[in-house]
Amino acid sequence: MPFPETELLFEDTYQLLVAVILSAQCTDKRVNITTPAFFLKYPDLSTLAEGTYNDVFELIKSISFPGNKSRHLLGMAQMVRDKFGGTIPMVVEELIQLPGVGRKTANVITSVVDNQPNMAVDTHVFRVSARIGLTINSKNPLETELQLIKYVPTELVTKFHHWLILHGRYICIARKPKCPECGLQPNCRYFHKLIKENINFGNHSH
Repeated sequence: MPFPETELLFEDTYQLLVAVILSAQCTDKRVNITTPAFFLKYPDLSTLAEGTYNDVFELIKSISFPGNKSRHLLGMAQMVRDKFGGTIPMVVEELIQLPGVGRKTANVITSVVDNQPNMAVDTHVFRVSARIGLTINSKNPLETELQLIKYVPTELVTKFHHWLILHGRYICIARKPKCPECGLQPNCRYFHKLIKENINFGNHSH
């Protein structure tokens, strides 16, 4: 996969930031269904900063945790306007000051928009890294991020995040990974464990 990229649909940094905030514990597919109407009503940060909770909630109510996310989106837009002069910052430490923006989101924004070598760790990345054997005894996303950053060549970091996400989404699925069709078999800790245990691929559900 030479050109892996996010499956969220967006046209600029503002749209990506909104989409990533909405995507927490929600599928990209659902976010992509929801954002066109949202961006029609709130085409940029300044219109969103003037928005109301009820209007935002109405537009995103089909997404998980719409109440929290409505507050986060409004707070984010207002803080960018009031504290950062209307421009979304491109420094992780500044981005994480924004409501609804954690380290993962900040790493996504800076790597996708600005090509910074920042490794965003979501549930897919956390799970797949551990399963394959890229991380050892990682207890949280930050530990995973630091272990991956240590060994992944800088110029591959932005791609690596998407490789792991897409791999986790389509091949290394949580409940029933598609090991028989996976190209990482020779180097995968999980696969070697299955061979050792002589597990029948058709039946295992770990």
